[in-house]
Amino acid sequence: MNYEALATQVLEGYELTDEEALAILNSPDEDLLQVLHAAYKIRRHYFGNKVKLNMIINTKSGLCPENCGYCSQSIISKAPVEKYAMMKQEEIVAGAERAASLNVGTYCIVASGRGPVNKEIDIVVDSVKSIKEKHPEMTICACLGILKPEQAEKLKEAGVDRYNHNINTSANHHENITTSHTYDDRVKTVERAKEAGISPCSGVIVGMRETKEDVISMARSLRVLDADSIPVNFLNAIDGTPLAGTKELNPRYCLKVLSLFRFINPSKEIRVSGGREVNLGTLQPLSLYPANSIFLGDYLTTEGQPGEQDKKMLEDLGFEIDLEPLKREQPQL
Repeated sequence: MNYEALATQVLEGYELTDEEALAILNSPDEDLLQVLHAAYKIRRHYFGNKVKLNMIINTKSGLCPENCGYCSQSIISKAPVEKYAMMKQEEIVAGAERAASLNVGTYCIVASGRGPVNKEIDIVVDSVKSIKEKHPEMTICACLGILKPEQAEKLKEAGVDRYNHNINTSANHHENITTSHTYDDRVKTVERAKEAGISPCSGVIVGMRETKEDVISMARSLRVLDADSIPVNFLNAIDGTPLAGTKELNPRYCLKVLSLFRFINPSKEIRVSGGREVNLGTLQPLSLYPANSIFLGDYLTTEGQPGEQDKKMLEDLGFEIDLEPLKREQPQL
């Protein structure tokens, strides 16, 4: 396959066939640099050598009634994670100050649970208003679970720029991962964010015993959802969760997955996310040829690479931190 010619077609509006998508995932390892070069051609067209930095604050940990098989915070998890109720406004605002000091462009306010109660929404609303007063240029992303329409409206009015709710896996594989909510529940929350005028963020977790066809389906579903930001997580199987011991990934396959997501969602922010340190290892720098965004610091219940190391990685690559504020577009209804 001529991957670079395929990239040129994508830049002209072409959509990959399932056969072409599968060929990228199945490409021999000796073709890996060609695949990455082609994905980078698309990435460079839209984003140049800029990388967006994101930082998470876990404002509510554990205490979740859902049965997601990958998650250490779920009700069925036996993992020893810290459990606490919603943080106070002062703590959330302090996290934003730390993010600003590190040149982080997107601050992600995350809370465990099926969905937020109104008291939790009020804390987030007050926190966002306070953050925006001091840092109007900072992109605020909220990730609070399944949203009601009126809650989405409140978040929008407060100044929330983006809402994250991952589809996590394909519609076909979803029931193998969780049964306490449906795939459609997740899609509806993304749509509610869009309807409220909030930029949609939705991504996946790769390595949960899905097929390659499932991976292709995920990438296509996010194209249909028109997600502006797509975090691609690679399973970090945590002891005490149903998926503990699952080890399906290697660094080369992870890079092919990121490249596929760039081919199918050419103009979108693609963020190499949770599990990159574990699954990409020494090949982490190569992930930023297809992806244009990373998390800085720790994740929800697992540690990330030290921020200084991430910034040195960007410097060595010759990439620069993207400090541009989120461009607000009219929602596509």
